[in-house]
Amino acid sequence: MTIPQARPRRLPRRRSLAGWQFVAPFMLVFALVFIAPIGYAIHLSLYRRQLIGGNSFVGLDNYQRALTDPQFWSALGRVAVFLAVQVPIMLFLALLVALAVDSGRLYGRSFFRVAVFLPYAVPAVVATLMWGFMYGTRFGLVGNINDALGVTLPDPLHPDLVLLSIGNIVTWEFVGYNMVIFYSALRVVPTALYEAAEVDGAGQLRVIRAIKLPAIRGALVVATIFSIIGSFQLFNEPSILQHLAPNAITTYFTPNLYAYSLSFSGQQYNYSATVAIVMGLVTMAIAYLVQLRGIREGQ
Repeated sequence: MTIPQARPRRLPRRRSLAGWQFVAPFMLVFALVFIAPIGYAIHLSLYRRQLIGGNSFVGLDNYQRALTDPQFWSALGRVAVFLAVQVPIMLFLALLVALAVDSGRLYGRSFFRVAVFLPYAVPAVVATLMWGFMYGTRFGLVGNINDALGVTLPDPLHPDLVLLSIGNIVTWEFVGYNMVIFYSALRVVPTALYEAAEVDGAGQLRVIRAIKLPAIRGALVVATIFSIIGSFQLFNEPSILQHLAPNAITTYFTPNLYAYSLSFSGQQYNYSATVAIVMGLVTMAIAYLVQLRGIREGQ
């Protein structure tokens, strides 16, 4: 004798649509501000404006041009060097500050934490202008030191040093931001682990290596991904310093600055969209690889 199986009861249609009704406002905004601009950029990248006849469909010709464009590769290589040097230094400093604040042995811990985070609250434009004027050898802090001491300090806005100067500005801006990420992760570490380490007689360095660093590995991965994305999006600092050092910062100093110059100065909207899409794909791929590596190390 077979027992008849109960048929799954279908939910009323009105009840099944309730979830979509809650999600619909977000999906609408997401489509308007994210999907639609990307779709339009892809559409632009497949066309080229002609002197006669307007836009014409060229397929992947713009992408082929980008892959063989020496100015694009120069800009991409420059931000790659910036990423490889500036990001590790910034994250290392942020980690040191977070460990110092979390140790409980730092005098004036609350004030120090706010002071380190405060530069992040300064708008990037203001911070770049401030540092740019300090870098000046004729009117800024460097020039004043040269006049007062009778020395000749290296010009921070020289073509050979301007990338390092930009890295200093970005580090000053975002050390506090990353410090907050690391410090927040350290605050949720169970106190039982510290008590067990104290019973075992572990010193501070041992606690850092065995407890704190493994506990904030996820925060390190997140901060690294954010920093990689920020490096490839480098625009504000070189764009503003370009007016103070036009000989050091070219229109293709970074990929974003190159795309901006193509669009608003060269009227090459189609090729500018292509450069932006290629950079988006490069950034997404590298960020994914970093995330994948972080997940594997955490297992």
